[in-house]
Amino acid sequence: MIGLIGKKIGMTQIYNDNGILCPATILEIGPCPVVQVKTAEGKDGYNAVKLGYWESKKVSKPIRGIFEKKSLTPSKLLNEFRVDDVSGYEEGSVLKADVFSVGEKVLVSGTSKGRGFAGVVKRYNFAGGGDSHGSRSKRIPGSIGASSDPSRVFKGQRMPGHYGAETITVKGLEVLVVDPEKNIIFVKGAVPGSRNGIVYITKQK
Repeated sequence: MIGLIGKKIGMTQIYNDNGILCPATILEIGPCPVVQVKTAEGKDGYNAVKLGYWESKKVSKPIRGIFEKKSLTPSKLLNEFRVDDVSGYEEGSVLKADVFSVGEKVLVSGTSKGRGFAGVVKRYNFAGGGDSHGSRSKRIPGSIGASSDPSRVFKGQRMPGHYGAETITVKGLEVLVVDPEKNIIFVKGAVPGSRNGIVYITKQK
Protein backbone atom coordinates (compact mmCIF):
# COMPACT_ATOMS: atom_id res chain seq x y z
CA MET A 1 0.00 0.00 0.00
CA ILE A 2 2.62 2.54 -1.04
CA GLY A 3 1.45 6.14 -1.02
CA LEU A 4 2.71 9.67 -1.51
CA ILE A 5 2.52 13.01 0.27
CA GLY A 6 1.13 16.06 -1.49
CA LYS A 7 -1.19 19.02 -1.27
CA LYS A 8 -4.68 19.89 -2.45
CA ILE A 9 -4.71 22.43 -5.29
CA GLY A 10 -8.47 22.80 -5.70
CA MET A 11 -11.51 21.38 -7.47
CA THR A 12 -12.67 21.33 -11.08
CA GLN A 13 -14.86 19.32 -13.47
CA ILE A 14 -13.75 16.97 -16.24
CA TYR A 15 -15.46 14.56 -18.62
CA ASN A 16 -14.69 10.87 -18.21
CA ASP A 17 -14.36 8.31 -21.03
CA ASN A 18 -18.15 7.87 -21.12
CA GLY A 19 -18.74 11.58 -21.63
CA ILE A 20 -20.10 12.10 -18.10
CA LEU A 21 -19.14 15.31 -16.31
CA CYS A 22 -17.43 14.43 -13.01
CA PRO A 23 -16.33 16.58 -10.06
CA ALA A 24 -12.58 16.21 -9.58
CA THR A 25 -9.99 17.33 -7.06
CA ILE A 26 -6.54 18.34 -8.28
CA LEU A 27 -3.69 17.04 -6.11
CA GLU A 28 -0.03 17.93 -6.45
CA ILE A 29 1.86 14.90 -5.13
CA GLY A 30 5.56 14.41 -4.74
CA PRO A 31 8.31 14.32 -5.66
CA CYS A 32 8.92 12.31 -2.49
CA PRO A 33 12.48 11.13 -1.74
CA VAL A 34 12.85 7.76 0.00
CA VAL A 35 14.49 8.66 3.32
CA GLN A 36 14.49 5.23 4.95
CA VAL A 37 13.56 1.64 4.13
CA LYS A 38 12.52 -0.51 7.09
CA THR A 39 12.49 -4.30 6.86
CA ALA A 40 10.90 -7.06 8.91
CA GLU A 41 14.28 -8.77 9.15
CA GLY A 42 15.96 -5.66 10.56
CA LYS A 43 15.72 -3.99 13.96
CA ASP A 44 12.39 -2.35 13.08
CA GLY A 45 10.56 -5.66 12.68
CA TYR A 46 8.19 -4.55 9.89
CA ASN A 47 8.27 -3.46 6.24
CA ALA A 48 7.80 0.25 5.60
CA VAL A 49 9.07 3.12 3.47
CA LYS A 50 9.65 6.58 4.98
CA LEU A 51 9.14 9.42 2.51
CA GLY A 52 9.89 13.14 2.61
CA TYR A 53 8.00 16.04 1.06
CA TRP A 54 8.38 19.80 0.67
CA GLU A 55 12.11 20.56 0.38
CA SER A 56 13.18 23.32 2.74
CA LYS A 57 16.27 24.49 4.61
CA LYS A 58 14.09 25.67 7.51
CA VAL A 59 13.61 22.42 9.40
CA SER A 60 14.14 21.41 13.02
CA LYS A 61 17.49 20.01 14.17
CA PRO A 62 16.17 16.43 14.68
CA ILE A 63 14.76 16.32 11.14
CA ARG A 64 17.90 17.92 9.72
CA GLY A 65 19.98 15.22 11.40
CA ILE A 66 17.93 12.47 9.72
CA PHE A 67 18.59 13.91 6.26
CA GLU A 68 22.25 14.72 6.87
CA LYS A 69 22.84 11.11 7.90
CA LYS A 70 21.42 10.02 4.51
CA SER A 71 23.13 12.89 2.57
CA LEU A 72 19.74 14.11 1.32
CA THR A 73 18.16 17.54 0.98
CA PRO A 74 15.96 18.22 4.05
CA SER A 75 12.17 18.05 3.73
CA LYS A 76 9.65 19.64 6.07
CA LEU A 77 7.36 16.61 6.18
CA LEU A 78 8.08 12.94 6.84
CA ASN A 79 5.61 10.11 6.64
CA GLU A 80 5.86 6.34 6.79
CA PHE A 81 3.92 3.96 4.54
CA ARG A 82 3.62 0.25 5.32
CA VAL A 83 4.34 -2.03 2.35
CA ASP A 84 4.31 -5.79 1.82
CA ASP A 85 7.58 -5.86 -0.14
CA VAL A 86 10.40 -3.30 0.13
CA SER A 87 12.64 -4.82 -2.54
CA GLY A 88 11.71 -2.15 -5.11
CA TYR A 89 12.68 0.82 -2.94
CA GLU A 90 16.11 2.33 -2.29
CA GLU A 91 17.16 5.16 0.00
CA GLY A 92 17.76 8.32 -2.04
CA SER A 93 15.42 7.37 -4.90
CA VAL A 94 12.49 9.68 -5.70
CA LEU A 95 8.84 8.64 -6.10
CA LYS A 96 6.59 10.71 -8.36
CA ALA A 97 2.96 10.79 -9.49
CA ASP A 98 3.49 7.87 -11.89
CA VAL A 99 3.25 5.58 -8.84
CA PHE A 100 -0.51 5.80 -9.49
CA SER A 101 -2.38 4.89 -12.68
CA VAL A 102 -5.68 5.98 -14.21
CA GLY A 103 -8.65 3.98 -12.94
CA GLU A 104 -6.94 3.02 -9.69
CA LYS A 105 -8.75 3.43 -6.35
CA VAL A 106 -6.99 5.44 -3.65
CA LEU A 107 -7.42 6.57 -0.04
CA VAL A 108 -6.89 10.26 0.67
CA SER A 109 -6.34 11.60 4.19
CA GLY A 110 -6.32 15.27 5.10
CA THR A 111 -7.19 17.74 7.84
CA SER A 112 -10.70 19.16 7.54
CA LYS A 113 -11.33 22.89 7.67
CA GLY A 114 -11.47 24.23 11.22
CA ARG A 115 -14.76 25.97 11.99
CA GLY A 116 -14.12 26.90 15.62
CA PHE A 117 -16.80 26.61 18.28
CA ALA A 118 -20.09 25.54 16.70
CA GLY A 119 -23.58 24.73 17.91
CA VAL A 120 -25.43 21.45 17.42
CA VAL A 121 -27.32 22.67 14.34
CA LYS A 122 -24.09 23.25 12.43
CA ARG A 123 -22.02 20.55 14.10
CA TYR A 124 -24.50 17.63 14.01
CA ASN A 125 -27.26 18.85 11.66
CA PHE A 126 -29.87 19.07 14.44
CA ALA A 127 -33.23 20.35 13.20
CA GLY A 128 -33.57 22.96 15.93
CA GLY A 129 -36.80 24.32 17.34
CA GLY A 130 -39.74 26.09 15.80
CA ASP A 131 -39.70 29.39 13.92
CA SER A 132 -42.98 30.67 15.30
CA HIS A 133 -43.36 33.91 17.25
CA GLY A 134 -42.11 33.56 20.81
CA SER A 135 -40.02 30.44 20.19
CA ARG A 136 -37.03 30.16 22.51
CA SER A 137 -35.58 26.93 21.11
CA LYS A 138 -34.51 27.86 17.58
CA ARG A 139 -30.94 26.49 17.66
CA ILE A 140 -30.57 24.83 21.05
CA PRO A 141 -29.98 21.07 21.55
CA GLY A 142 -33.04 20.54 23.74
CA SER A 143 -32.96 18.07 26.63
CA ILE A 144 -29.51 16.58 27.25
CA GLY A 145 -30.42 14.04 29.91
CA ALA A 146 -32.99 12.61 32.33
CA SER A 147 -33.98 14.19 35.65
CA SER A 148 -33.99 11.94 38.73
CA ASP A 149 -32.53 8.86 37.07
CA PRO A 150 -29.66 8.73 36.13
CA SER A 151 -29.28 12.41 37.15
CA ARG A 152 -26.34 13.00 34.84
CA VAL A 153 -25.44 13.59 31.21
CA PHE A 154 -24.21 10.48 29.38
CA LYS A 155 -20.71 10.44 27.90
CA GLY A 156 -20.71 11.09 24.17
CA GLN A 157 -23.83 13.29 24.28
CA ARG A 158 -23.85 15.49 21.19
CA MET A 159 -23.33 19.05 22.37
CA PRO A 160 -21.87 22.34 21.08
CA GLY A 161 -18.07 22.35 20.81
CA HIS A 162 -15.02 22.52 18.56
CA TYR A 163 -15.89 21.61 14.99
CA GLY A 164 -13.51 20.58 12.21
CA ALA A 165 -9.68 20.58 12.15
CA GLU A 166 -9.54 16.78 12.44
CA THR A 167 -8.03 14.05 10.27
CA ILE A 168 -10.51 12.60 7.78
CA THR A 169 -9.91 9.75 5.32
CA VAL A 170 -11.97 9.36 2.15
CA LYS A 171 -11.96 5.89 0.61
CA GLY A 172 -12.56 4.63 -2.91
CA LEU A 173 -11.61 7.75 -4.89
CA GLU A 174 -10.90 6.96 -8.54
CA VAL A 175 -7.81 8.37 -10.25
CA LEU A 176 -8.97 10.18 -13.40
CA VAL A 177 -5.77 11.84 -14.68
CA VAL A 178 -2.05 11.30 -13.98
CA ASP A 179 0.56 13.88 -15.10
CA PRO A 180 4.05 12.76 -13.91
CA GLU A 181 5.79 15.79 -15.47
CA LYS A 182 3.80 18.25 -13.35
CA ASN A 183 3.41 15.84 -10.41
CA ILE A 184 -0.37 16.23 -10.59
CA ILE A 185 -3.23 13.75 -10.40
CA PHE A 186 -7.00 14.26 -10.59
CA VAL A 187 -9.22 12.16 -8.33
CA LYS A 188 -12.98 11.84 -8.67
CA GLY A 189 -14.93 13.55 -5.90
CA ALA A 190 -14.03 15.78 -2.96
CA VAL A 191 -11.02 15.62 -0.65
CA PRO A 192 -10.97 16.96 2.94
CA GLY A 193 -9.13 20.17 3.73
CA SER A 194 -8.59 23.62 2.29
CA ARG A 195 -6.51 24.63 -0.71
CA ASN A 196 -2.79 23.95 -0.24
CA GLY A 197 -3.65 21.62 2.64
CA ILE A 198 -1.37 18.60 3.09
CA VAL A 199 -2.85 15.26 2.01
CA TYR A 200 -1.65 11.64 2.10
CA ILE A 201 -2.62 9.47 -0.88
CA THR A 202 -2.44 5.70 -0.53
CA LYS A 203 -3.31 2.89 -2.91
CA GLN A 204 -6.41 1.00 -1.84
CA LYS A 205 -6.27 -2.78 -1.65
